[in-house]
Order: sequence, then C-alpha cells, then structure tokens
Amino acid sequence: MIHPTAIISESAKLADDVQVGPYSIIGDNVEIGRGTRIDGHVVVNGPTTIGEDNHIYQFASIGDDPQDKKYADEPTTLEIGDRNTIREFCTISRGTTQDKGETILGDDNWIMAYVHIAHDCVIGNKTIMANNATLAGHVHVGDWVIFAGFSGAHQFCHVGAHSFLGMYSGVNRDVPAYTMVAGTPGVPRGINSEGLK
Repeated sequence: MIHPTAIISESAKLADDVQVGPYSIIGDNVEIGRGTRIDGHVVVNGPTTIGEDNHIYQFASIGDDPQDKKYADEPTTLEIGDRNTIREFCTISRGTTQDKGETILGDDNWIMAYVHIAHDCVIGNKTIMANNATLAGHVHVGDWVIFAGFSGAHQFCHVGAHSFLGMYSGVNRDVPAYTMVAGTPGVPRGINSEGLK
C-alpha cells in the first residue's frame, strides 16, 4: 500500500490500509486514519492529523508552516476530518499562536484544484471549494458553504452556513448564513434558495 519511493517519517502513524503513492513524503508527527489514500508527489508535514477515508491527490502540500511572517516555528497543528477530497496542488497550512494554534477541516468536504486554506482557518462539513478558491488566515466557514472558482475571503471573516460565493467573488466582511454573494467586493444578492433545497 506504500510505494517504495515514498518517504515516511519514523514518527508518522499510518493505519494499516493507508495508501501512499510514489515520491510522496509523510513527515514527522503525522497521523493518518484508515482508508485514506495519498497519491503521488504529496507532501504532508506535521503536526497533522488526517482522519479516515480521505483522498489527497497528487502535488498537494498539507500541514506545512503557516505563511505568516510572525510564525517562529511553534508546534501548531492541522486537523483534517473524514471523507474529504483534496485535489491537485491544494495547500493547507497549520495554525499560528496568534490564534488557537490549529487549522481545522471538517468532514465530507470537496476541495478542488489549487485551493489555498491558510493558517487558523476553521472549515465545517460538506463544503465545496471550487478551483483556485482562497481563504486568508483565521477564516471560519460554516457547513454546506460553496465557494465558486477564484472566490476568496479576507482574514478573520466568518462565512455562514449554506452561503454561496459566486465566481471571482471576494469578501472582506462576514457573510450571513444562507446568503448568495457576488462581485468584488462581494455584496449580497439574495438567499441561496437553490442550495437550501
């Protein structure tokens, strides 16, 4: 289940059926739950915990240092839940001590190619982040939120459950639950009635 070219740290803990593809690197203090598949050329650094039945596609960078100039090599964490799909070239950073020190991705999320989830973000369950969606640091995203392609959220924004950000939308303030947002800067365009169905 582990390709001979993969590099697995001695301190990493992988369930017996975890698959690791060619040339992937699993670093120190990484835990990966059963049924999770790591494709080729993925880097997972720790401290990072990845739950069960996730699929991380090639060239993703998971759990590396936060992109924060204040970061001073503190032992912050990344926690990823169960049944997430993380596609090609995604980057998900660990937290910082300016917050709770952890980045959290919940369960059943669909994270498409080139998505960036920055330090200290907290993502709920069953979200969809389309290609090139970007979250700055400390963003909180509720359950069932959809980010269309190239959309993004500014630092410290909260995006409420069941909201929808249209393509190229950029939000620099909180988004209420159930709201459709479009434009740059993003403005409310109504209720996400289709998503609520």
